[in-house]
Amino acid sequence: MGTALAGAVAVATAGPARAAARPTAARSSDGPPPRPGPAPAPVPPLNVPALRAAIGDLAHPQLTGSQLRVSGSAGRWYGTAGVADRVSGRAIHERDTFRIGSITKVFVATVVLQLAAERRLSLETPVQRFLPGLLPSRFPPITVLQLLRHTSGLPDERELPYDLSVPETLVRHRYDRWTPHRIVALIPNDAMKFAPGTRQEYRGINYVLLALLIEALTGRRYGEVITARLLRPLGLRHTRVPGDDPRIHGPHVHGYLKMTDGALRDITAFDQSLAWGEGEMISHTGDLDRFLTALFSGELLPPRELERMFTLPPGEVRMLDGSPARYSAGLQTVTLNGITLWGKTGERYGYCSALFATRDQQRRAVLSFNPVRRDATQAQATQRIAEALTRP
Repeated sequence: MGTALAGAVAVATAGPARAAARPTAARSSDGPPPRPGPAPAPVPPLNVPALRAAIGDLAHPQLTGSQLRVSGSAGRWYGTAGVADRVSGRAIHERDTFRIGSITKVFVATVVLQLAAERRLSLETPVQRFLPGLLPSRFPPITVLQLLRHTSGLPDERELPYDLSVPETLVRHRYDRWTPHRIVALIPNDAMKFAPGTRQEYRGINYVLLALLIEALTGRRYGEVITARLLRPLGLRHTRVPGDDPRIHGPHVHGYLKMTDGALRDITAFDQSLAWGEGEMISHTGDLDRFLTALFSGELLPPRELERMFTLPPGEVRMLDGSPARYSAGLQTVTLNGITLWGKTGERYGYCSALFATRDQQRRAVLSFNPVRRDATQAQATQRIAEALTRP
């Protein structure tokens, strides 16, 4: 999803750029973050017909449903297409929950930055000091900030003992239970991919380690900490960390996966422990909009820590493909049609989601759609909806 949204930049910037000035993403060293840049460009008026058409195309790629909530000072709109349940034919409702995948990382990053603000940790401290013996001793120091920014350089995890690209195999193994230490054990005692802090590569394992860090510092499960610090204070009653429960309770959107013979299999019930700490949470569009509003408004973090979320690594730090770094401490950024958005995408089998906003919250958007394949075709839906949200 992150790659898909980044790919949308090439499509979006092919058109005319907006004349108004827009901010440049802040970059800094591991020292104090810079001051915010110039005022952002105004967003275009809502194009409701374009939004309806964007979420209503359930064929490119094949989707069983989609929904989009747009809010902010520049206008509000909510729309759905498709069904929440193919058996009953029930339409999607805004109360329906869904798996949010890697949007979980924003919750984890927020808690880590809260702990930093409380001086319970320093972002420049190596994670090995908090989690002794967990990573191979030959690894160089990896700071908490480098984990947050995906600049750790950790070697690729070992392959799983089964091929999840085969849908029937995935179905057979969807109730497998993983522990975080078993996930970390997939990291081989090999050479680092790059020196920590010198390149950027999006990796879920970084946030598995951060969730373990939360547990080490608080003495509580990371899901309990997220609930106590974020969900309960904000009244996010439909958002949760499922833990050992593979089901989604209450009204929800079902996820489906296309089998080799073309049949669609309901895979809503799915043990999410392989995504522990980095992609397992459940929510709905209203809760995610409330969370994003509180985060960007400074309700959850002091100014210094909040600025970390809008500060990219130094300019010389590039993605492995040579493109500019696009991940900060918990968020990712993209500029479409002259509009700079900050937020996060998420993906699980049967579910794709995204939440993004301009920093001044002229426009916020929470998106969820349900592809029946997990492959590059998902980019079509992401690009189409992103275009409808930003094109004049």
